[in-house]
Amino acid sequence: MTETGIHYLDARGPEGMRLYAIGDVHGRLDLLAAMHRRIESELEYKPTADWRVIHLGDYTDRGPDSRGVIDFLFDARAREPRHLMLAGNHDVGFLDFLAEPDADGLFMRYGGIQTAQSYGVTLPATSGWFGTAETALREGHATLVAAVPRAHVDFLRSLPFSVAFGDFFFCHAGIRPGVPLESQSPQDLIWIRDAFHDYPGLYPKVIVHGHTPVPEAEIMANRVNVDTLAWHSGTLSALVIDGADKRILTVEARPFQS
Repeated sequence: MTETGIHYLDARGPEGMRLYAIGDVHGRLDLLAAMHRRIESELEYKPTADWRVIHLGDYTDRGPDSRGVIDFLFDARAREPRHLMLAGNHDVGFLDFLAEPDADGLFMRYGGIQTAQSYGVTLPATSGWFGTAETALREGHATLVAAVPRAHVDFLRSLPFSVAFGDFFFCHAGIRPGVPLESQSPQDLIWIRDAFHDYPGLYPKVIVHGHTPVPEAEIMANRVNVDTLAWHSGTLSALVIDGADKRILTVEARPFQS
């Protein structure tokens, strides 16, 4: 196979712009706040002409404080537009559940109960539509819809699915091999796994993503995965790009047991 794309070792960020790409947060406000403090400290003591902080999605579910994470990101973007947030599949799943409760959907099956708890709402742990469980879920859904601020819904709806800087393309999950970056589907950008991970060639840009947990940040020739299972492991990771220099930044706290 002829490789015509960008190799990680050769990839560069835009001249004069430092980039920070933060992996999946999943309700760990403590880790997100710690990462922001670490980045702010770097920017203060090692200034750069320009910068962007790119959050790669999955702010909700599983961890203890999805509401706090959304509040934090909403405020960060309002104060400083160089904080960029992309959509993850769990963020879209939260919106889908608010629109229509589904007992077997992503939200209920993979950590949405913890998201609801962060808004002060208890949802029934159920795996199907039957009897009192359906009624309890619909009642819980109505309570959650009332509890989620409109600003949170608007924030999640506003999230783009990708962004590119220099030789790097940022998205939540990955891209479909053989499809131009500008033609990637939102579904692939937040859900793809095997076809993306297993592709042996180079991509037009180095893809920086999360979505698939790894014990430590995974650096490949064609992609970088910074999802280190922060909600459970207590380790949140970010890729830092400063011209031709690249490094991994981590912050740690206690693991979370749901």
